[in-house]
Amino acid sequence: MPFYLRLANAIERAIVDGLLKPGDKLPPQRDIAFDLKVTVGTIGRAYQIARERGLTTGEVGRGTYVRAIETASASTPVMGGDFPLARGLGTAAPVEPVIALDSTASPDVDQAEEIARTIAEVIRDCPRQIIDYVREVPQTWLEAGTAWLETGGWRPDPANVVPTLGVDAAIQAVVTVTTHPGDRIAFEELCYSTVARGATTIGRLPLAVAMDEEGMLPDDLDRCAARQHPRAIFLTPAANNPTAARMSLKRREEIVSVARRHNLTIIEDNVYGRLMPDAIPPIAALAPERTFFLEGLSKTVAAGLRAGWVVCPRGQAIRTTVAHNMLSGGRPFLNMEAAARLVLSGAAETVKRRVVAEIAARGMLFNRIVAAPTTDVAAAMPFRWVQLPAPWTSPAFLLAARNHNIRIHGEDEYRPVRGERQRHCVRIGLSVVRDRETLAAALTTLKGLIDSGSISYESVA
Repeated sequence: MPFYLRLANAIERAIVDGLLKPGDKLPPQRDIAFDLKVTVGTIGRAYQIARERGLTTGEVGRGTYVRAIETASASTPVMGGDFPLARGLGTAAPVEPVIALDSTASPDVDQAEEIARTIAEVIRDCPRQIIDYVREVPQTWLEAGTAWLETGGWRPDPANVVPTLGVDAAIQAVVTVTTHPGDRIAFEELCYSTVARGATTIGRLPLAVAMDEEGMLPDDLDRCAARQHPRAIFLTPAANNPTAARMSLKRREEIVSVARRHNLTIIEDNVYGRLMPDAIPPIAALAPERTFFLEGLSKTVAAGLRAGWVVCPRGQAIRTTVAHNMLSGGRPFLNMEAAARLVLSGAAETVKRRVVAEIAARGMLFNRIVAAPTTDVAAAMPFRWVQLPAPWTSPAFLLAARNHNIRIHGEDEYRPVRGERQRHCVRIGLSVVRDRETLAAALTTLKGLIDSGSISYESVA
């Protein structure tokens, strides 16, 4: 391991062990280089890595200081979206009803009737199985996963498919199988940060990799892998949440090349993939030996089913199944059997087409009212990523929206780690609010805030 990386790791250990405390000043680079008989450049690289890990901060002329690390305590209220959860168990209902534009679950297109009918059939046909543990996975569950995850000319092998309790549980299982406590995982600098936060709860360390309009930059991933040695990368090539960035086939091939060079595991989340009008071969088709491919029903059929699948590299399905069951408690027969029947009967695809049409109609409402520019990929998404005009900042706009009982997400919600770059953007979800009339009213309010500027918002200190 290079000396500069060993020094960066030593700084991190000293901070974790309490030898270096928040606010402590690190020695000047020139002094420590002299003491250790190395170049100033070597010390500079170590200090830079410590800064990238969020361990230190510095200003020209003042030096480098240990950064305060925020930790949760037993008295810290847990936040779920924008709802504070009651201390202990249970949730606190919001004081006033809010319009939820902070979620991208599938819209209500009357799929409940089809789901209820399917669940009734499962209860009638499988009375014993629904009251017992799932001891053996039915072949139909694997066939359903194979059919639902097929995309871009690629069809997974049923032997590598693992049914899961939704995609979030699948991701946690994959992280557990492919990494160890202390390992680093690389994320796009804006991403579904719940994955990053979940990884930290089991001792993994998130890293942010720069991105552009196609997602993660291969050159920056290469640099990050060479200097910080992550074990895995988490990607959403079909469409990034929140930016809707979509990877071209060429970009996917470049990412695979970097992953092979540095022996990185790839976790490919395709949760928005089936909403796209066309399909590009997934990374799992390009690098099946190192890619875990995940998809579920939450964005296209019904989030409440909590059904998903992961396609594993050959030989990894059993370990992934065991990890999933240990972390989630296993797969309820009723959920997975209903999901499999919906997929294999064609009902899930029928619902998906209605969902796509409803998202398109709501997207047209957004275009008419807010009139923010969108890409072809963004037009298929159940949200919009909006650049705020000056002088708005993302946190101020979120507070202004909340004053109007509208809940949206700001850019900080999507950072896997702290970052200095500010885009002044917000994500506006279109799919969960119950009807188009309510959505139109909320969008009209947000448009008024955007146009009138932050002078229209007054906080009370």
